[in-house]
Amino acid sequence: MTRIYVICEGQTEELFVNEVLGKPFSAQGIYLYPRLIGKPGHKGGNFKIERLLTDLRSTLGNDTGAYCTTFFDYYGLPESFPGKKESSSKVSSADKSASLLDEMGKVIQNNLGQNVMRRFIPYVQMHEFEGLLFSDPEALARGIDQPDLAADFASIRGEFSTPEDINNSAQTAPSKRIESLYRQYEKPTHGSLAALEIGLNSIRSQCPLFHGWLQQLEALAATPPL
Repeated sequence: MTRIYVICEGQTEELFVNEVLGKPFSAQGIYLYPRLIGKPGHKGGNFKIERLLTDLRSTLGNDTGAYCTTFFDYYGLPESFPGKKESSSKVSSADKSASLLDEMGKVIQNNLGQNVMRRFIPYVQMHEFEGLLFSDPEALARGIDQPDLAADFASIRGEFSTPEDINNSAQTAPSKRIESLYRQYEKPTHGSLAALEIGLNSIRSQCPLFHGWLQQLEALAATPPL
């Protein structure tokens, strides 16, 4: 049995881990335990490196046989977060992600040591969770009970190579695009419903960075016990 704690930015990501990732991963003997970053009872967000360091130290210190990963979005990171400034000059989502994760890893290793890094799998969602939902525009529309919006969602998706490239300005982030067409969109509820309608396999097939992250987690099942 492999245990992986998933430090999430907010309730949307927490629900996604429980409702979309939980079952297929447990079938492989991998058990995911989502946790909102920071103090118990808060609603997520404010993903500062200091809070991440505290959570990693506590989580991996209390369970020395477990792994830990992150599930947060690039869009919401403060400019002070390690690697955010350096990665902002990169063009592709893959290059932005690689640059950010490299700098973040250096800070974590310098503060917490190699043993923590050995059990830590960093991941950043480009650009935010809702980008994944454009993996299947028709299923997204069905999932939020707005089938008439399928063509609009497909038009947005058609502008980008992958859903992970849908840009992240304050006006054109994936969630803002959905909200502009459906004002009643609620991230935790509608996001999870849409993701379930789309299905994990479709998301993985359309989102290479997300798929690569899950492959890293799945590979831990074959790793010798810590």
